[in-house]
Amino acid sequence: MKKTKQWQIVGAALGLALAFGASGVMAQVKIGVTLSATGPAASLGIPEKNTIALLPKEIGGKSVEYIVLDDGSDTSRAVQNTRKLIDEDHVDAIIGSTVTPNSLAMIDAASAGKTPMISMAASASIISPMDAKRAWAFKTPQNDSLMADAIAGYMEKHGVKTVGFIGFADAYGDGWSSVFTAAAAAHKLKIVANERYNRTDTSVTGQVLKTMSANPDAVLIAGAGTPAALPAKALKERGYKGKVYQTHGVANNDFLRVCGKDCDGELLPAGPILVAEQLPDSNPVKKSALAYKSAYEKAYGVGSISTFGGHAWDAGHMLEQAIPEALKKAHPGTEAFREALRSALENLKDLPLAHGVMNTTPADHNGFDDRARVMVQIVDGKWKVQND
Repeated sequence: MKKTKQWQIVGAALGLALAFGASGVMAQVKIGVTLSATGPAASLGIPEKNTIALLPKEIGGKSVEYIVLDDGSDTSRAVQNTRKLIDEDHVDAIIGSTVTPNSLAMIDAASAGKTPMISMAASASIISPMDAKRAWAFKTPQNDSLMADAIAGYMEKHGVKTVGFIGFADAYGDGWSSVFTAAAAAHKLKIVANERYNRTDTSVTGQVLKTMSANPDAVLIAGAGTPAALPAKALKERGYKGKVYQTHGVANNDFLRVCGKDCDGELLPAGPILVAEQLPDSNPVKKSALAYKSAYEKAYGVGSISTFGGHAWDAGHMLEQAIPEALKKAHPGTEAFREALRSALENLKDLPLAHGVMNTTPADHNGFDDRARVMVQIVDGKWKVQND
C-alpha cells in the first residue's frame, strides 16, 4: 500500500512537470554566448558582451537566459565553451565567437550537438560552401567578399592601379587575401605584395619595407581590432605616401584611439551603423541602425557605439524573429526545437538590423546585400561617410 502511494506521488509530480512544459511556464529559452572579451580581440568582444545585456529577456512568451563565457580570443577555449554550453547548459542556440579562427573551430561542436550558432566573425568560410555542418552555422557580419568589392571598386574609381596587401597570418588574413584577389581582378587592380603578421606581433617593419619596395599606389591592411593599427603606424613612420585602406574589422573607436593621427585619411568599408546619423533618411538601414545606437549609448555613454556590438545586436534580433516560429513546432530544450530554430533562421525575410536588411535562405546564412555597406574615411579621428 505504501509503495503504491509513492508511485502515485511520483506520477503526479511527473504529470505536473509535463504540464508545466506544455504550458511553457518552465520552458525557458537558453542562449549560450562565447566571445573574446579579453585577449587580442578584446576591442571587438567587449562591445559585443555589452550588447548581449541589451537583448530581449522575453521572446514569444518565454523568458530568455543568456549564458555568457569569455574565450579570451583563444580557439581552444572557444571550442571548450561551445561544448560546455551544449553538453552542460543545454542551450538552444549559441552566439559566437568574435573572430574567424574561433568561429571556424566551433562549427564541428555546434553541428555535432545539433545547435544553431550565429557567429560574429566576418569570413564567408564560416557559412560556405554550404554542407551538413555549416547548415548549423550563421553569421551577422557582412561577407568579406561584399566588403572587398567595395574597397576594390573605390580604388578603381580613384585611380589606383597597384595594391600592397598586409594581413593577419591566420584564417582572417587568408580569407581576405582570397576575396580581395578576386575583387582586384574584377576591378583591374594588380596586387604587387602580399605580407602577413600575427595579431600579437609588436613589429611589422620587415613586412612594411617589403611592401613599400613594390611601390604600390595603395596598401590594404587586412586586420581586425587594435592589432590592425600596427602596420598603419609603421607605414606612416616609414613615410609611405599612398592611400591606406583597412577592412571593416577596425570599425570601432578603440582602433581610432590606438592608431591616433597615424590613421587619419585611411579608408574602409563599414556597416551603416558606424555612420548612421550621416545617412540620408531614405536609406533603408538608418532607422534600425539608429535604434541600436540609441539603446547602446543610453546604457554605455555617448560615442561608445561600435560596429562589433552591432553584430551581437543583429544576432539577438535574428533569434527574436526565429524563436516564435520555432515555438510553433516544439518546446525549448529539445532537439526538435533546435532544428526548428535552425530552419527559421535560414528563412528570415526583409529583417531590418543594425548592419543591413537581412534575407537568409538555406544556401545563404548571412543574407546581406549592398545595403549593408558604406565607404568611410577617418577624418580628424572621426568616421566620415564617403559619397563619391
